[in-house]
Amino acid sequence: MKKPLVGAFLAVLLLGAGVAPATAASPAPSGAGAKVAGDAHATAKAKAVNFAGTVALSNCSGSVVRSPGSQPTDPALVLSNGHCMESGFPGPGEVVLDQPSSRSFTLLNAAGSGVGTLRASKIAYGTMTDTDVSLYQLTSTYAQIESSYGIKALELETAHPAAGSAITVVSGYWKRTYSCNVDGFAYRLKEGEWTWKDSVRYTSACRTIGGTSGSPVVDNATGKVVAVNNTGNEDGQECTDNNPCEVDESGNVTVREGINYAQQTYNMVPCIGTGNKIDLNRAGCALPKP
Repeated sequence: MKKPLVGAFLAVLLLGAGVAPATAASPAPSGAGAKVAGDAHATAKAKAVNFAGTVALSNCSGSVVRSPGSQPTDPALVLSNGHCMESGFPGPGEVVLDQPSSRSFTLLNAAGSGVGTLRASKIAYGTMTDTDVSLYQLTSTYAQIESSYGIKALELETAHPAAGSAITVVSGYWKRTYSCNVDGFAYRLKEGEWTWKDSVRYTSACRTIGGTSGSPVVDNATGKVVAVNNTGNEDGQECTDNNPCEVDESGNVTVREGINYAQQTYNMVPCIGTGNKIDLNRAGCALPKP
């Protein structure tokens, strides 16, 4: 996983600064600046992608999201990773559903400045089985957020992303974006005791770092969220923590040192029912059940 960053003091410093201080930026690999360039085509389109609707957690990144069927009066949802939950990493096969939470999120505007604090009422859903996702339900509705801050939620794409698509990973924690393309898909991505299905593999330009966990992956052409950033192979090790490996249908293992990954989000859209309630029994819902 892209390790969650701990320490509320560090988070306060970052969120209050407007931009990440130079000392915080120093761990980033070469090319992981405020606008990490992918190929020229990706970079040109990525200019339209900004921070509006993204959030910073105490240890990760996230975004306010909506399904196509979400209504303005529905309680808003925040998307992040399962491994970013304050309750800790869920074990293989574990699913968190409707767990009370009062977690806070700093909402960012287009320029990446914090404009307000949103608060959760519960973890509506969270898991690290098959995918690495958390959905927090907020105490505010979409209409209230837009009225107070002039910011709309990011919409979740309903279709599987395509290889070659230009994408931008938008980190609210670091206030940085990473632009590249979808290189392809890992049939199975195995990291330590967890296994994820049909993961998005980035081209090498997206050199995401710790704290970018939970960042929305935005399709540059549509502006919709197609995945949630979650991990990368840091040291070239095989299938260990922070060193995921790809496993194909025949069981062959491939290690791609320095390559990063995300989990697709189109398959969660059918699980979002009336009033933004997570209903794992809805037709087409592919999220694991408890």
